[in-house]
Amino acid sequence: MLETVLALILGLLVGSFLNVCIHRLPRDLSVVRPRSCCPKCATPIPWYDNIPLLSYLLLRGRCRYCREKIPLRYPLTEAATAAVFAWCVSQLGVSPAAAKWSLFGALMIGLFFSDLEERILPDEFTLGGAAVGLVLALWVRAPSGYVEMLAGGRWGERWVSLGEAALGAAGGSLLLWGVGALYQAVRRREGLGFGDVKMLAAIGAFQGLHGALQTLILGSLAGSLIGLIYIKSAKKDFSTYELPFGTFLALTGLALGMVQVSAGG
Repeated sequence: MLETVLALILGLLVGSFLNVCIHRLPRDLSVVRPRSCCPKCATPIPWYDNIPLLSYLLLRGRCRYCREKIPLRYPLTEAATAAVFAWCVSQLGVSPAAAKWSLFGALMIGLFFSDLEERILPDEFTLGGAAVGLVLALWVRAPSGYVEMLAGGRWGERWVSLGEAALGAAGGSLLLWGVGALYQAVRRREGLGFGDVKMLAAIGAFQGLHGALQTLILGSLAGSLIGLIYIKSAKKDFSTYELPFGTFLALTGLALGMVQVSAGG
Protein backbone atom coordinates (compact mmCIF):
# COMPACT_ATOMS: atom_id res chain seq x y z
CA MET A 1 0.00 0.00 0.00
CA LEU A 2 2.76 2.45 0.90
CA GLU A 3 4.56 1.67 -2.36
CA THR A 4 1.40 2.44 -4.33
CA VAL A 5 0.93 5.78 -2.55
CA LEU A 6 4.55 6.73 -3.21
CA ALA A 7 4.12 5.73 -6.85
CA LEU A 8 1.05 7.96 -7.06
CA ILE A 9 3.02 10.92 -5.66
CA LEU A 10 5.86 10.24 -8.10
CA GLY A 11 3.32 10.08 -10.92
CA LEU A 12 1.98 13.51 -9.94
CA LEU A 13 5.49 14.95 -10.13
CA VAL A 14 6.19 13.28 -13.47
CA GLY A 15 2.83 14.50 -14.75
CA SER A 16 3.76 18.05 -13.76
CA PHE A 17 6.98 17.77 -15.75
CA LEU A 18 5.03 16.24 -18.66
CA ASN A 19 2.93 19.41 -18.77
CA VAL A 20 6.12 21.42 -19.27
CA CYS A 21 7.17 19.08 -22.08
CA ILE A 22 3.73 19.17 -23.74
CA HIS A 23 3.78 22.97 -23.82
CA ARG A 24 7.44 23.52 -24.73
CA LEU A 25 8.62 20.65 -26.95
CA PRO A 26 6.24 21.43 -29.85
CA ARG A 27 7.53 25.03 -29.69
CA ASP A 28 11.20 23.94 -29.66
CA LEU A 29 11.70 25.45 -26.21
CA SER A 30 13.96 24.17 -23.43
CA VAL A 31 12.19 22.13 -20.76
CA VAL A 32 14.79 23.26 -18.20
CA ARG A 33 14.94 27.05 -18.57
CA PRO A 34 13.33 29.42 -17.93
CA ARG A 35 11.24 28.42 -14.92
CA SER A 36 7.52 27.95 -15.37
CA CYS A 37 5.50 31.11 -15.90
CA CYS A 38 1.99 32.10 -16.89
CA PRO A 39 1.66 32.07 -20.70
CA LYS A 40 -0.64 35.12 -20.51
CA CYS A 41 1.12 37.55 -18.12
CA ALA A 42 4.58 35.87 -18.09
CA THR A 43 4.76 36.05 -14.29
CA PRO A 44 7.00 33.28 -12.88
CA ILE A 45 4.99 30.68 -10.99
CA PRO A 46 6.12 30.28 -7.36
CA TRP A 47 6.57 26.79 -5.96
CA TYR A 48 3.38 26.97 -3.88
CA ASP A 49 1.36 27.55 -7.04
CA ASN A 50 3.06 24.67 -8.80
CA ILE A 51 2.02 21.76 -6.58
CA PRO A 52 0.46 19.06 -8.80
CA LEU A 53 -3.36 19.02 -8.66
CA LEU A 54 -3.53 20.84 -5.31
CA SER A 55 -2.48 24.24 -6.66
CA TYR A 56 -4.98 23.99 -9.51
CA LEU A 57 -7.79 23.31 -7.04
CA LEU A 58 -6.74 26.06 -4.62
CA LEU A 59 -6.42 28.61 -7.44
CA ARG A 60 -9.74 27.43 -8.89
CA GLY A 61 -8.13 26.90 -12.25
CA ARG A 62 -6.88 30.47 -12.73
CA CYS A 63 -3.57 32.32 -12.63
CA ARG A 64 -3.09 34.06 -9.28
CA TYR A 65 -1.96 37.29 -10.96
CA CYS A 66 -3.88 37.86 -14.20
CA ARG A 67 -6.79 35.44 -13.53
CA GLU A 68 -6.28 33.75 -16.90
CA LYS A 69 -7.81 30.28 -16.99
CA ILE A 70 -5.36 27.41 -16.57
CA PRO A 71 -6.07 24.76 -19.22
CA LEU A 72 -7.80 21.65 -17.89
CA ARG A 73 -5.05 19.66 -19.55
CA TYR A 74 -2.73 20.42 -16.60
CA PRO A 75 -4.65 18.58 -13.86
CA LEU A 76 -5.76 15.86 -16.29
CA THR A 77 -2.17 15.08 -17.23
CA GLU A 78 -1.08 14.98 -13.60
CA ALA A 79 -4.00 12.82 -12.49
CA ALA A 80 -3.67 10.40 -15.40
CA THR A 81 0.07 9.96 -14.90
CA ALA A 82 -0.41 9.42 -11.17
CA ALA A 83 -3.08 6.80 -11.86
CA VAL A 84 -0.82 4.96 -14.31
CA PHE A 85 2.12 4.89 -11.90
CA ALA A 86 -0.05 3.70 -9.01
CA TRP A 87 -1.66 0.99 -11.15
CA CYS A 88 1.67 -0.34 -12.39
CA VAL A 89 3.15 -0.57 -8.90
CA SER A 90 -0.01 -2.07 -7.41
CA GLN A 91 0.07 -4.84 -10.04
CA LEU A 92 3.82 -5.40 -10.48
CA GLY A 93 5.29 -4.16 -7.21
CA VAL A 94 8.41 -2.02 -7.06
CA SER A 95 10.17 -3.62 -10.02
CA PRO A 96 11.85 -2.89 -13.35
CA ALA A 97 8.64 -4.00 -15.09
CA ALA A 98 6.61 -1.41 -13.16
CA ALA A 99 9.14 1.28 -14.09
CA LYS A 100 8.99 0.26 -17.76
CA TRP A 101 5.22 0.38 -18.04
CA SER A 102 4.96 3.56 -15.96
CA LEU A 103 7.33 5.25 -18.39
CA PHE A 104 5.34 3.90 -21.32
CA GLY A 105 2.14 5.32 -19.84
CA ALA A 106 3.76 8.71 -19.33
CA LEU A 107 4.93 8.73 -22.96
CA MET A 108 1.44 7.93 -24.22
CA ILE A 109 -0.12 10.65 -22.08
CA GLY A 110 2.42 13.19 -23.32
CA LEU A 111 1.87 12.21 -26.94
CA PHE A 112 -1.92 12.28 -26.54
CA PHE A 113 -2.02 15.88 -25.37
CA SER A 114 0.76 17.07 -27.69
CA ASP A 115 -1.10 15.81 -30.74
CA LEU A 116 -4.48 16.95 -29.48
CA GLU A 117 -3.31 20.51 -28.83
CA GLU A 118 -0.60 21.15 -31.41
CA ARG A 119 -0.91 18.33 -33.99
CA ILE A 120 2.75 17.58 -33.22
CA LEU A 121 4.30 14.37 -31.92
CA PRO A 122 7.70 15.45 -30.55
CA ASP A 123 10.71 13.31 -31.48
CA GLU A 124 11.76 13.38 -27.84
CA PHE A 125 8.68 11.26 -27.09
CA THR A 126 8.56 9.12 -30.24
CA LEU A 127 12.16 8.40 -31.23
CA GLY A 128 13.31 8.76 -27.64
CA GLY A 129 10.58 6.39 -26.52
CA ALA A 130 11.54 3.83 -29.17
CA ALA A 131 15.20 3.95 -28.09
CA VAL A 132 14.32 3.58 -24.41
CA GLY A 133 11.91 0.73 -25.17
CA LEU A 134 14.66 -1.18 -26.98
CA VAL A 135 17.13 -0.67 -24.14
CA LEU A 136 14.61 -1.70 -21.49
CA ALA A 137 13.88 -4.90 -23.43
CA LEU A 138 17.32 -6.12 -22.36
CA TRP A 139 16.23 -6.07 -18.69
CA VAL A 140 12.44 -6.39 -18.83
CA ARG A 141 11.18 -9.08 -21.14
CA ALA A 142 9.14 -7.77 -24.07
CA PRO A 143 5.79 -9.50 -24.69
CA SER A 144 6.40 -12.90 -26.29
CA GLY A 145 5.63 -13.30 -29.96
CA TYR A 146 7.13 -14.10 -33.32
CA VAL A 147 10.84 -13.91 -32.51
CA GLU A 148 10.47 -16.44 -29.71
CA MET A 149 8.82 -18.89 -32.11
CA LEU A 150 11.48 -18.36 -34.78
CA ALA A 151 14.39 -18.60 -32.34
CA GLY A 152 13.23 -21.99 -31.16
CA GLY A 153 15.21 -21.77 -27.92
CA ARG A 154 18.51 -21.04 -29.67
CA TRP A 155 18.76 -17.48 -28.35
CA GLY A 156 19.08 -16.32 -24.79
CA GLU A 157 16.05 -14.75 -23.14
CA ARG A 158 17.56 -11.26 -23.24
CA TRP A 159 18.20 -11.38 -26.99
CA VAL A 160 14.77 -12.82 -27.70
CA SER A 161 13.28 -9.91 -25.77
CA LEU A 162 15.36 -7.38 -27.71
CA GLY A 163 14.35 -9.07 -30.95
CA GLU A 164 10.66 -8.83 -30.04
CA ALA A 165 11.05 -5.12 -29.26
CA ALA A 166 13.01 -4.44 -32.46
CA LEU A 167 10.50 -6.35 -34.59
CA GLY A 168 7.65 -4.46 -32.96
CA ALA A 169 9.31 -1.11 -33.58
CA ALA A 170 10.24 -1.85 -37.19
CA GLY A 171 7.25 -3.94 -38.26
CA GLY A 172 4.51 -1.71 -36.93
CA SER A 173 6.04 1.55 -38.14
CA LEU A 174 6.86 0.19 -41.61
CA LEU A 175 3.32 -1.09 -42.02
CA LEU A 176 1.87 2.28 -41.07
CA TRP A 177 4.34 4.06 -43.35
CA GLY A 178 3.27 1.79 -46.21
CA VAL A 179 -0.39 2.58 -45.64
CA GLY A 180 0.39 6.30 -45.66
CA ALA A 181 2.47 6.02 -48.81
CA LEU A 182 -0.32 4.10 -50.57
CA TYR A 183 -2.89 6.72 -49.55
CA GLN A 184 -0.68 9.51 -50.86
CA ALA A 185 -0.16 7.70 -54.16
CA VAL A 186 -3.89 7.17 -54.64
CA ARG A 187 -5.26 10.47 -53.30
CA ARG A 188 -2.30 12.69 -54.32
CA ARG A 189 -2.11 14.28 -50.89
CA GLU A 190 -0.59 13.43 -47.55
CA GLY A 191 -2.95 11.55 -45.29
CA LEU A 192 -0.57 10.55 -42.53
CA GLY A 193 2.17 12.44 -40.72
CA PHE A 194 5.54 10.80 -40.22
CA GLY A 195 5.21 11.50 -36.51
CA ASP A 196 2.53 8.80 -36.33
CA VAL A 197 4.98 6.33 -37.88
CA LYS A 198 7.66 7.16 -35.31
CA MET A 199 5.07 6.96 -32.54
CA LEU A 200 4.08 3.43 -33.56
CA ALA A 201 7.77 2.50 -33.48
CA ALA A 202 7.85 3.58 -29.84
CA ILE A 203 4.73 1.57 -29.06
CA GLY A 204 6.16 -1.48 -30.79
CA ALA A 205 9.44 -1.20 -28.88
CA PHE A 206 7.50 -1.56 -25.63
CA GLN A 207 4.70 -3.90 -26.70
CA GLY A 208 6.23 -5.98 -29.48
CA LEU A 209 4.80 -6.52 -32.95
CA HIS A 210 1.51 -8.01 -31.76
CA GLY A 211 0.85 -5.04 -29.50
CA ALA A 212 1.81 -2.56 -32.23
CA LEU A 213 -0.58 -4.18 -34.70
CA GLN A 214 -3.38 -4.26 -32.13
CA THR A 215 -2.80 -0.58 -31.39
CA LEU A 216 -2.84 0.29 -35.09
CA ILE A 217 -6.05 -1.62 -35.81
CA LEU A 218 -7.99 -0.50 -32.74
CA GLY A 219 -6.65 3.05 -32.95
CA SER A 220 -7.71 3.27 -36.60
CA LEU A 221 -11.20 2.00 -35.80
CA ALA A 222 -11.59 4.43 -32.90
CA GLY A 223 -10.20 7.31 -34.96
CA SER A 224 -12.51 6.58 -37.87
CA LEU A 225 -15.64 6.32 -35.74
CA ILE A 226 -15.00 9.20 -33.36
CA GLY A 227 -13.45 11.34 -36.09
CA LEU A 228 -16.44 10.96 -38.40
CA ILE A 229 -18.85 11.78 -35.59
CA TYR A 230 -16.87 14.89 -34.65
CA ILE A 231 -16.42 16.11 -38.22
CA LYS A 232 -20.12 15.76 -38.91
CA SER A 233 -21.29 17.31 -35.63
CA ALA A 234 -18.81 20.20 -35.90
CA LYS A 235 -19.62 20.64 -39.61
CA LYS A 236 -15.99 20.33 -40.67
CA ASP A 237 -14.87 19.60 -44.22
CA PHE A 238 -14.22 15.87 -44.59
CA SER A 239 -11.64 16.45 -47.33
CA THR A 240 -9.47 18.96 -45.46
CA TYR A 241 -9.85 18.32 -41.73
CA GLU A 242 -6.67 16.89 -40.15
CA LEU A 243 -7.59 14.22 -37.64
CA PRO A 244 -5.10 13.98 -34.75
CA PHE A 245 -4.50 10.27 -35.34
CA GLY A 246 -1.78 10.18 -32.70
CA THR A 247 -4.34 10.81 -29.96
CA PHE A 248 -6.14 7.59 -30.85
CA LEU A 249 -2.90 5.62 -31.09
CA ALA A 250 -1.92 6.98 -27.68
CA LEU A 251 -5.22 6.09 -26.03
CA THR A 252 -5.26 2.62 -27.54
CA GLY A 253 -1.60 1.99 -26.77
CA LEU A 254 -2.09 3.14 -23.18
CA ALA A 255 -5.14 0.93 -22.69
CA LEU A 256 -3.39 -2.13 -24.12
CA GLY A 257 -0.31 -1.40 -22.04
CA MET A 258 -2.33 -1.30 -18.84
CA VAL A 259 -4.03 -4.56 -19.81
CA GLN A 260 -0.53 -6.03 -20.20
CA VAL A 261 0.30 -4.76 -16.71
CA SER A 262 -2.78 -6.44 -15.24
CA ALA A 263 -1.62 -9.67 -16.89
CA GLY A 264 1.67 -9.46 -15.09
CA GLY A 265 3.75 -7.29 -17.40
